[in-house]
Amino acid sequence: MKPVTHAKVTKDITVADLIREYENCAFGAGRLARAVRIYKEMQADDVTNFFGLAGAMIPAGMRQVVADMIKQGDVDVLVTTGANLVHDMIEAFGGEHCKGQCTANDLELKKCKIDRIYDVYLEDQHFTTFEAKFDAIVADILNSYPKKLFTISDFLREIGSRIEDKTSILRTAVDSDVPVFCPAIADSSIGLQSWAFGYKRDLQVDTFKDIRQIMDICYKARRAGALFVGGGVPKNFIMQSMLLIPKGFDFAIQLSTDTPETGGLSGATLDEAKSWGKIGERAETVTVYSDATITLPILLAATL
Repeated sequence: MKPVTHAKVTKDITVADLIREYENCAFGAGRLARAVRIYKEMQADDVTNFFGLAGAMIPAGMRQVVADMIKQGDVDVLVTTGANLVHDMIEAFGGEHCKGQCTANDLELKKCKIDRIYDVYLEDQHFTTFEAKFDAIVADILNSYPKKLFTISDFLREIGSRIEDKTSILRTAVDSDVPVFCPAIADSSIGLQSWAFGYKRDLQVDTFKDIRQIMDICYKARRAGALFVGGGVPKNFIMQSMLLIPKGFDFAIQLSTDTPETGGLSGATLDEAKSWGKIGERAETVTVYSDATITLPILLAATL
């Protein structure tokens, strides 16, 4: 047992210094310090890092943080939701998310053609722009590859390469040669718009081939680490990729507000995944129970 050392905060303290003060604290502070230590270990050259990004992180203001993580080499594989990619593209196409009020009258917002994501507002017109730009990009892809059967990750790479905004997560992933997987892509405006586009031209996407691609990455990895923001499909898609591999993840960090009592995957502990063989018996793991818009930037800043 180690005695609790009381954190000291000074006027000129840095983020890294603050995390060092947390190292011998308990509760969330101690967990966050452990997450930073594990995250630093995950940056070793022989570790392949998977990043599961769920939740409305882009509307909340985390777009640049995620893009920078990819750019500086912290991410080897990104698995995310269709919604995060849609909101990334909306900003890439000139749209913006605005701070609002979680207590707003939603019927009044509807009359004003404003959509609400907790305390973030997004005008309907930005989706109209997204739809037009998306159709133009898909048309250009099909002009280049008229009969190609795409995997989801191939399709996203082609989209990303045609996004001019170099701060975009998708564009940054293409420029950094980082594959992006979105197994539930149909559950988003990308899915809806692709379905609508299918009435104009034939777009073929194989939703199963991505499994082979991500499993190949897992199999070739000497050591593997996973960082999960939230849970949902991104967490499961990354975790299940280790089921048929004769080893589990060596490192895993989870930033979540969900708890395990209801049995849902998003709140499931990382130790639970050891029973499935998804995480190695001696893996270093930690779950930080807090809003990831707070903990993710601190995690990144403390390791810079």
